[in-house]
Amino acid sequence: MTTRETSGMDLNDVLLAVEKAPPVDAVRAVTRKIGMRLDAVWVSFLVADMSGRALVRLVHLPVGAVSGERRQDEDVALVLPFDGGPQEQALRAQRALVEQSGDLCVVRAPVTQRGEAIGLLEIALSTAPSEEIVQRVSRAAHTLAFVVIANRRHTDLFEWGQRTTPFTLAAEIQRRLLPSSFTCEADSFTLAAWLEPAASIGGDTFDYSLARDLLHLSITDAVGHGVHSALTATLCVGGLRNARRRGSTLLEQAEAANQALVGNASDRSLFVTGILGRLDLRTGSLAVVNAGHPAPLLVRDGVAQPVALPVNRPFGVRGRRPFEATQLELQPGDRLVLLTDGMLERGAAALDLPGKLHDLGELHPRELVRVLADEVLAVAGSSGTLPDDACMLILDWHGGHGDTRSTEAGADPRRASSPASDTSPFG
Repeated sequence: MTTRETSGMDLNDVLLAVEKAPPVDAVRAVTRKIGMRLDAVWVSFLVADMSGRALVRLVHLPVGAVSGERRQDEDVALVLPFDGGPQEQALRAQRALVEQSGDLCVVRAPVTQRGEAIGLLEIALSTAPSEEIVQRVSRAAHTLAFVVIANRRHTDLFEWGQRTTPFTLAAEIQRRLLPSSFTCEADSFTLAAWLEPAASIGGDTFDYSLARDLLHLSITDAVGHGVHSALTATLCVGGLRNARRRGSTLLEQAEAANQALVGNASDRSLFVTGILGRLDLRTGSLAVVNAGHPAPLLVRDGVAQPVALPVNRPFGVRGRRPFEATQLELQPGDRLVLLTDGMLERGAAALDLPGKLHDLGELHPRELVRVLADEVLAVAGSSGTLPDDACMLILDWHGGHGDTRSTEAGADPRRASSPASDTSPFG
């Protein structure tokens, strides 16, 4: 290959290709250029399925009847469930892997940004790639992550492809309350969250926002099910975000959520339980407000124990006493687990959650939340659906806030899960 063919694309090439193409074709335009520069036999982008248990190949041409495919106009989404194979392992390890496939060498590189596994870039080459070429593919996959993030704001195509099951109205409302990325890596922490919805939406949400020296996080559970529960959750999350974006303190955010429900909920019996946190990234000091919610679990030195927190009234319940916060001092190596009662009640109560947190301690939070969701579904019974939403947010505290982050193509390889494990994080 010539120098030009192996040099990848510079930023101007990427921006020009993206801007010239419509949003639905931006990824294809960029991957085509990547393939041409590397003299590839074929190039493919697979987006991560919303369930976290598969990849989805999006194709803009009728390809005939294929098992598992879905269609929308001329776009085809083919679901490829994780089976422990090379695609899953590349995402687990968060590094490019090379496989000999007949006469071709296939390079698979995770498309990742700040630990969020957006999908996978596959490039087939006629000759075995050098380590330099593999690294260039990896960097191209990282660039592709920004292309997807920028263009999914303008089209439903990517989200349509990620949805293996149709959403109800309540699920659509609930989905809009969640942050756009379920994973965030920084130098001092790693965070990942997950929501396994019930058959009838239970109003669970999670949220986080990273400031210069602070991390805001929350997990909430609106009473009831269906649209009413989703609307109640909307009032609560809207109140929290509005107060946070005004620069309010943690206690002011709690009061704002409470007032949003007290002042606007049409049904006075509606309320929301939740845990709010504000973490000082310089010290590891976490201020916490528990509004009638199940206690979080703290995993320290491999042992998971509930954190005893004073319990305030739920949001939306009138009371004279103001909300109170508690300080929790995190130590490097700690893992904090916030969850809703769907992880603890009814059939889910059969899950030994502390034991699982001990056994799966080496998994990246991105995979761990999905493993635990699968475990909850397994103990829930043969129906494969939950009577209540199961929601969790996992925070790993590393310490060392500043500019110490080590990253390769959008992820910290030191924090990634092992590429081979007896426990598959995806199914």
